[in-house]
Amino acid sequence: MAKNVNLKINNIPVTVPEGTNILEAARSAGIRIPSLCYLKDINEIGACRMCIVEVKGAKNLVASCVYPVSEGMEVFTDTEKVRNSRKITLELILSNHRMECLTCPRNGNCELRQLAADLDVDCVRFEGLEDLQPDYDKSALHLVRDNSKCVLCRRCVSVCRNLQEVGVIGPNDRGFATHIGAAFDRGLAESDCISCGQCTVVCPTAALVEKDDTEEVLAALRDPKKHVVVGAAPSVRVTLGECFGMPVGSNVEGKMYAALRRLGFDKVFDVNNAADLTIMEEGTEFLHRLKEGGKFPMFTSCSPGWIRFLEQDFPEFIPNVSSCRSPQQMFGAMVKTYYAEKEGIDPRDIVVVSIMPCTAKKYECKREEQRLPNGCMPVDIALTSRELGRMIQKAGIMFTSLKDEECDPLLGLATGAGVIFGATGGVMEAALRTVVAIVTKSEMGPLEFHEVRGTKGIKEASYDLPGKTVRVCVASGVHNIKTVLTGIKNGELDYDFVEFMCCPGGCVNGGGQPYQPADIRGHVDLKALRAKALYKQDEKSAMRKSHENPMIKELYDTYLGEPGSHKAHQLLHTTYIAQKRYRT
Repeated sequence: MAKNVNLKINNIPVTVPEGTNILEAARSAGIRIPSLCYLKDINEIGACRMCIVEVKGAKNLVASCVYPVSEGMEVFTDTEKVRNSRKITLELILSNHRMECLTCPRNGNCELRQLAADLDVDCVRFEGLEDLQPDYDKSALHLVRDNSKCVLCRRCVSVCRNLQEVGVIGPNDRGFATHIGAAFDRGLAESDCISCGQCTVVCPTAALVEKDDTEEVLAALRDPKKHVVVGAAPSVRVTLGECFGMPVGSNVEGKMYAALRRLGFDKVFDVNNAADLTIMEEGTEFLHRLKEGGKFPMFTSCSPGWIRFLEQDFPEFIPNVSSCRSPQQMFGAMVKTYYAEKEGIDPRDIVVVSIMPCTAKKYECKREEQRLPNGCMPVDIALTSRELGRMIQKAGIMFTSLKDEECDPLLGLATGAGVIFGATGGVMEAALRTVVAIVTKSEMGPLEFHEVRGTKGIKEASYDLPGKTVRVCVASGVHNIKTVLTGIKNGELDYDFVEFMCCPGGCVNGGGQPYQPADIRGHVDLKALRAKALYKQDEKSAMRKSHENPMIKELYDTYLGEPGSHKAHQLLHTTYIAQKRYRT
């Protein structure tokens, strides 16, 4: 147990564990010290100097995010000397920042702008670059980097290197020429970026944003020749409300459907339905491998960021991956085939829009391997939760005042199993509910598999089935995925079924989810609160197993045949390929 340390902050007695930094100690006393580069446990480098404080006896002001407390220390966080220093530092940062706040995509939630307001910076007294122009890297399919808005906080670098362990970006050059980019200043498309977008959710400004595809959606909605269909991923319903100031974990499913209708979509479906479909195909594939033989462990294939990482860094495991498309792609496939035929619409006239928690979905829907037998791509446009929030706001829709509505039932009816796909462990639990029921020929099996729940990075469990003990693993975040894959490769770990999610905590913590400032991200367990809302909806669901969904049953009875059929493979499965690796 850590030894406690007693100190005073602004003359208030404070007791915290030894090793605590001043910034966190102040927070425990209800005192907020402003910061810019700081991300708790991820980026603690004291680079921005916004969090400086006075320590009695110290010769200079100190950066509170890296300065540990000590017994008897006296700290002052809001003296005239401290305020003046912070204000000058912020003005220097702003002098080299392209300020177009009124038209910036982060104008309502920019941490730099909030600092300027908090420190009463109403003018910038220093001259930076005289002609600061946009410095765009638009090479990637999922995001845009604009270094003219970068404040060199290095949050994106730390997340990419330390949290995800992908490490494709870092500081290039030195001194005044320092800028963030890929190695040798290549475009991001010429790097091993896996499109996870975790850099975008931690960037305090608009230096990193997803590629905005909302205008393309609006153009389709205005085109009378186009039939525009939309579906939202399971996690979006418990995060979208944050775009409108609602508490973290608010389930706004009914309001989301209502808003989508008011935006003008011809049909409002739900990707939860496709999540149920994924379980039918993925569960059947797993059982087939158990019975007929196949590569083990079998890996889930719902997360395109994880798939991109596998194809680049562990291509030898490609045969282990389920051949199933992700729920996003299954959703689009059913709209462009089953729904199109049922409604008598030419699939080439249908525009499928998905609302996703993930920037990697933008990359996934452009992959040529996803093309359907009829020549169509399943999904035409993937929007992030943030993009949908902006569309709703710009359309003048009063989101928090909307009354709940239902989605269209044809490809909207879903079970609780489909809902929990948005949390790490949710795909595994949904699969286990159906696999256990099929193998035991009983619907009396467990509905909840708590061993695979929770936000822990790696979870393991084993379950006894007739004639077989199934060993499972759930891992989220690329660091944890690396650990598991390396263990399997070295013969140190042995499983039958593994769920991998690219983002820590799963889709509820995806790179396309609503922005939250560093102060919130460091002290509120966003992924746990969001996941809790999904499990709460699952508990209230009348149907909690994917194979119980009558819409899914009808889909197989009237169109696909049985799970794993030839037609199901044509429409619901795909291939994965080794990708070029740029780093050595």
